[in-house]
Amino acid sequence: MNEDNFESPVDNQIQADLESKANWNSKDGTPIIKIMVYPISIIMIAMGIMTILGGHITPGGGFQGGAMIAAGIILSVVSYGLDKSPIKMSHGFISTLESFGAFMYVILGLVGLALTGSFLYNVGADIYGLVPNTIQMIFHFPDITNAGIIPYLNIAVGLKVLVGLSAVVIAFSQFKKLGDE
Repeated sequence: MNEDNFESPVDNQIQADLESKANWNSKDGTPIIKIMVYPISIIMIAMGIMTILGGHITPGGGFQGGAMIAAGIILSVVSYGLDKSPIKMSHGFISTLESFGAFMYVILGLVGLALTGSFLYNVGADIYGLVPNTIQMIFHFPDITNAGIIPYLNIAVGLKVLVGLSAVVIAFSQFKKLGDE
């Protein structure tokens, strides 16, 4: 009997198991990834929100916080797939977030321009005493550092960055592979 041609049922089973495991990521991720990604995504989003809201007194701010939130969303979309992701962002929601961030940024800039002649003048802190007290109190961020409109600008920038980075990955995840057509 030739040993080179001998195949046992155990060898066939091992080969079949290896071939089935080689295609585990064709449509779905592993259970370990799915179990770990959702809590990690939530923590990343919470850290991003914290970075945006504390950006006027700590390193970081709108851009960094928005990138952290987008990274949490991207991690979820890449791990679960766009349709099965527990963190869902519809086109309308993304469009609303981006519009609100841009609108907020422009409004804060125009308020400074209208009251002082300088776009994005910090009317909440009012270093030069150009803004009436009633207007200053509207834009005054309730913090001991008297940051004025800076936290609001961080929120606006964070929304724009969040949407920009997330939209790219969501758009790319909707493309079909060349072999799928």
